Amino acid sequence: MKNERAPAAAVTGGRQGIGRGIAFALAEAGFDVVVLDLAEDGAAAETLAGIRARGRRAAFVAGDVAAVERREETAAALFSAFGTLDCLVNNAGVQVKVRGDLLDVTPESYDRVMGVNLRGTFFLTQAVARRMAEEERRPGDPHRSIVTVSSANVFLVAPDRPEYCFSKMSLSMLTRAFALRLGPLGIATYEIRPGIIRTDMTLPVREKYDRMIAGGLTPMARWGEPEDVGRAVATLARGALPFSTGDAFHIDGGLHIHKL
Repeated sequence: MKNERAPAAAVTGGRQGIGRGIAFALAEAGFDVVVLDLAEDGAAAETLAGIRARGRRAAFVAGDVAAVERREETAAALFSAFGTLDCLVNNAGVQVKVRGDLLDVTPESYDRVMGVNLRGTFFLTQAVARRMAEEERRPGDPHRSIVTVSSANVFLVAPDRPEYCFSKMSLSMLTRAFALRLGPLGIATYEIRPGIIRTDMTLPVREKYDRMIAGGLTPMARWGEPEDVGRAVATLARGALPFSTGDAFHIDGGLHIHKL
């Protein structure tokens, strides 16, 4: 007899934007969802309500991905929310505060961006992966995965924010390294590369990208939405591609296609 328990997922930076889109898509796919973010504010409450409205359980864990000294405590809280964890979605990330000349990047800006986007993501993933590896599995248990959200800046260079590009490019290697380590344990890893997605983070450059999209920047001539990324994550998390690991998936309307 198969075990019929619902799968459980955690989304870092899940209270708004792409994280919220991922949380909602996972709930629609049957996952109970725990959101990890800095503060349980009004935005977080809206996300939790949206998960529950989709018929799934929702929980919130307050935490800072960059606080690597608390990674074991954070991982324990994520597992405790629903008794286990089948999917970790590494979505939390920060942009540079000020765009400018590559020659003027400061150590403070570099350390802030890398501390969240790469260092924090790596060490939280490590802590979660250890717990996944230690758990006893039963026949019929859900597919297990770690999905990391990188960026189109893995392959598109932005010299006005190079530290952000460095951090996202490194997440590709993180995904592949964990794929080799965790694949034998039945834990798949995936990378999602969003393109131009309509969120609060892209609000300051909305007019710029409106013009570029209208001018043919992407074959699919529209902004991406958080739910576009969410659907991709949910597809992978539920095990729809069971013979894939370490792979990167472009959710960018064709932005990654080189053209003459």
